[in-house]
Amino acid sequence: MDNRLLEMLVCPLCKGPLELLRHGAERELVCHADRLAFPIRDGIPVMLENEARAYDAAAEAEAQKAAEVAAAVASMKQAENTGSDAPPASSA
Repeated sequence: MDNRLLEMLVCPLCKGPLELLRHGAERELVCHADRLAFPIRDGIPVMLENEARAYDAAAEAEAQKAAEVAAAVASMKQAENTGSDAPPASSA
């Protein structure tokens, strides 16, 4: 999203600032004052109250941390199953 456009956009409810958040490939604009997250679809912000979802920064941070832990555990299990932490075979 163009930074100039982002600077011009405000929350449609309180007219407060918005923060651009990225969740992998998905992006959304968050109003911390109203605790709402507005989706961005095909590069276009959908600034409609009925399209916004409730946003809780603490819950989002906790969910992000849980996802990171789950990814680390999955990576460790995969390494365990493939034996990637075994020492390399010596060549004779």
